[in-house]
Amino acid sequence: MESLQDPMFLSRLQFSVTAMFHILWPLTTVGISLILVIFEGLWLKTGDVDHYRHARFWAQLFLLNFSVGVISGIPLEFEFGTNWSRFAMVTGEFFGNILGYEGAMAFMLEAGFLGIMLFGWMRVPPVIHLLATCMVALGASLSAFWIMVANSWMQTPAGIHLENNRVVVDSYFEAIFTKSMPWGVLHMWFACVTTSLFVIGGLSAWYILKKRNADFFLKSFKLALIGVIFVTPVQLSLGHGSGREIFANQPAKGAAIEAHWTTNQEGKGAAWNLLSWPNQMEQKNAWALSIPNGLSVLVTGDRHGQVQGLKSFPQADQPPAIPLIFYSFRVMVVIGLVFMGLIVWTSVAWLKGQLSAESICINRWLLRAWIASIPLGYVATECGWIVREVGRQPWIIYGLLRTRDAASTLPASVVAVSLVTFVIIYSGLFILFLIFAARILQKGPNLTLMPPS
Repeated sequence: MESLQDPMFLSRLQFSVTAMFHILWPLTTVGISLILVIFEGLWLKTGDVDHYRHARFWAQLFLLNFSVGVISGIPLEFEFGTNWSRFAMVTGEFFGNILGYEGAMAFMLEAGFLGIMLFGWMRVPPVIHLLATCMVALGASLSAFWIMVANSWMQTPAGIHLENNRVVVDSYFEAIFTKSMPWGVLHMWFACVTTSLFVIGGLSAWYILKKRNADFFLKSFKLALIGVIFVTPVQLSLGHGSGREIFANQPAKGAAIEAHWTTNQEGKGAAWNLLSWPNQMEQKNAWALSIPNGLSVLVTGDRHGQVQGLKSFPQADQPPAIPLIFYSFRVMVVIGLVFMGLIVWTSVAWLKGQLSAESICINRWLLRAWIASIPLGYVATECGWIVREVGRQPWIIYGLLRTRDAASTLPASVVAVSLVTFVIIYSGLFILFLIFAARILQKGPNLTLMPPS
């Protein structure tokens, strides 16, 4: 109850609610825009009218997703000034510029070509329309790039110095291309693509299972399968690389992710806790199921490599809610492995000739598995953000500015009212999204659409 009277805690809770809701939409804005480019390119190359109709159909879901993303993202910009004014004052010279780049370079690019992409099919030549679709996809990816640049700088600040308690940029190149930026940008971008491919594949499987235009949706199902065969292993590899980067540059966060309390002695490897229950008050795990030397191998590549433990940091500098961080990370990893299992299962079925229009409906459990996979990418991404953001605490800029020192001085009642308001509004937005998405899916594609000559 004391936390509910703490304006800083309420501000953190409000930002987490709005950020975790907003992130649902860029995931598929980035991914589906790329899929639209592929379908439109295939139509221009092959002349297959089904590819054109796929582009028109999935564009409806893209527009709905894009709209909710824009509406839910705008309040996040204002929260830096309302709830985190001290952070804005300290970091404005860099952080404000990066958000400005995102708006000017990414959002404006998307907005400028979106109308042509959606309504220009019969008004501009097909090649110009494809260019517009490419620009929308580029804008979506640029948006993810700049947001991850800003966040990565908060994780591993560089290229700046403090002057009169304000950030002064010494090198924009160093500040943008920090140690964690390549891993953060790539891991997030591939998360967008992976999630979108499983959404497209899962919805296609739903239509096939319902025997609605099975031939038509078999094409999008196979396209999604080909995509995830290449993308998902890369994403898992990037996740592993990101983990090693965290241990190198944010060792307290890395130790919290693995509930690793005591730095292992030289010549004795650190165990990897598959499952455990961390007890932060007693600075140990209540219980653990571990693999000997496993953590040393994962982090250093050496079965006896030394891994810094949480006890080597003052408790004030340790991340909070370690069980949340520990299990969020594991949920994310398990979902990645589930995706790989589904890919192998489906690929084997394809090699056996079971993904033809005549036989695919027989594989009902395979189709159901794809349908069940639709929300998993979203869950994995949300878990990844919990690990990334909660793991950075108690710092809002790692090692430079504490979260408590960055919050605005506001009455708890004011923040509580705005928090409840956001919850109500975003719940309404989510319900409206589900209603309109259900209508689009229930109606299905228009298979009488003819492409422009």
